Amino acid sequence: MAKHISIKKKNTKNSYPLFVDKLIWVTLFMLCQIAFIFYVYITLREQYFYIQAVMLCISILVVIYIINRPINPAYQLAWCITILLIPLFGGLFYLLLSVNRTRRNFRSSIRAAVRESKTHLSQDCNVLAHIGELSDTAPPQAAYIHNLTQYPIYENTSLQYFATGEEMYLTMLTELKQAKHFIFLEYFIIHEGIFWNSVLEILKEKAKQGVEIKVIYDDMGSVSTLPSEYYKELQAFGIECHCFNPLNATLSLRLNNRDHRKIMVIDGHTSFTGGINLADEYINQLDMNGYWKDNGIMIKGDATWSFTVMFLQLWQHVSGASADYEKYHSFANNTEEKIKGSGFVQPYADNPLFTEVVAENVYLNLIHRATKYIYITTPYLIVDNEMITALTLASQSGIDVRIVTPGIPDKKTVFMMTRSFYEPLTKAGVKIYEYVPGFIHSKMMITDDDFGVIGSINLDYRSLYLHFECAAFLYHTDVLLDMKEDIEDCISKSKEITYESCLNLNRPYRIWQGLLRLYSPLL
Repeated sequence: MAKHISIKKKNTKNSYPLFVDKLIWVTLFMLCQIAFIFYVYITLREQYFYIQAVMLCISILVVIYIINRPINPAYQLAWCITILLIPLFGGLFYLLLSVNRTRRNFRSSIRAAVRESKTHLSQDCNVLAHIGELSDTAPPQAAYIHNLTQYPIYENTSLQYFATGEEMYLTMLTELKQAKHFIFLEYFIIHEGIFWNSVLEILKEKAKQGVEIKVIYDDMGSVSTLPSEYYKELQAFGIECHCFNPLNATLSLRLNNRDHRKIMVIDGHTSFTGGINLADEYINQLDMNGYWKDNGIMIKGDATWSFTVMFLQLWQHVSGASADYEKYHSFANNTEEKIKGSGFVQPYADNPLFTEVVAENVYLNLIHRATKYIYITTPYLIVDNEMITALTLASQSGIDVRIVTPGIPDKKTVFMMTRSFYEPLTKAGVKIYEYVPGFIHSKMMITDDDFGVIGSINLDYRSLYLHFECAAFLYHTDVLLDMKEDIEDCISKSKEITYESCLNLNRPYRIWQGLLRLYSPLL
């Protein structure tokens, strides 16, 4: 059960003129760029007939290029339809978004940081041998993650599962107070309030004690929750801080690539991940969308090294300075007590620059190898044809497939898109439940009591294709039963959505859902 937090709320700012100005000006500058490009195009077209033919040729070539790119077909279709609807402008617009200096520099910096981080990861052959003795299906999954991302699978790791943000919040504060060497925080959203202010007070005190503290927050994720250039305020307290992918007025698809990860690392031996950001709604101290249901895990032991590497990977990018990996590894190696735990843990990261969609493929591997049941919780269910096919095939093969989504949405349009995917899934026998008490933000999948994934990855296009994400693959660990019990508790508080109820929706609503579904990869 959730622990109630009795905290006297502090007076905090609820509006930030600086961030409002920033968001408005960035939007206005982008609109001005689009208007200017369109104006020049219209002017030239009216005066020079051949411009129209050139622009049309550009759009055709761009469509051919998109079709031949190794990307998701739904994403290809959405862009191709958009370009062909406005053929005299669509191709040029796509090129302006895709081919620009800021995007090239961004991608180059990220790739260099990822290459550097991979050299500090290695797989213990004894762990592979042990997992091979226990299972025929776990080693291929572990091998796939390692081969694509270089993140190894570990033993000697203990786990604690948190079914609510309230429980995880209290443990986070306790662990932060025990930090002696360093603290790393990487979050999509930081919001001034009870949660963040409690963490910040500890960080200030630890900084005075000489503990090294580094913080990364996403500029888009926190644009409405923090003052502009908030990182400068933290730097004044002795806390190193950078915002990821700062918003600017340059038209670029780079702005879609957000740092959606949730990572806390303490002294190299303790880490946290899950769906929980550092904001009050995650501990239900801010009334938003009914009860905010989230989850996470605490990891102690060898597997924390992977989360340390993940953080340093992006720190090298945002700071522009080379990261001293071995310095932080030495702190973890110097712990007095060797931690023992049940089962195997494999933290991993995914990013939009990988050659494959690692996060989705990990889910697909679990679905294809399940023999008894597949339980999923996700705040957004906006999936591609591969995922629909896998889930429906599993259900039609007699596997118990259950998915829990929110009962009260945080974004109405996204919720409508989520519901648009109910019909083909329920028709195949997949059981879908909407969490009646409020908004379920937890992201996890468990299968057959033996396998699971928990982290920051939603079942939507943004998480699977555009965002920087993280998660942990679990095999044969004690917390899997805790996760299963939590999902079953959520199902008991949910309303089942049937295939018949999907068919009973009025026709205009279903047509609108279909249109949203078509453009879901771009939204």
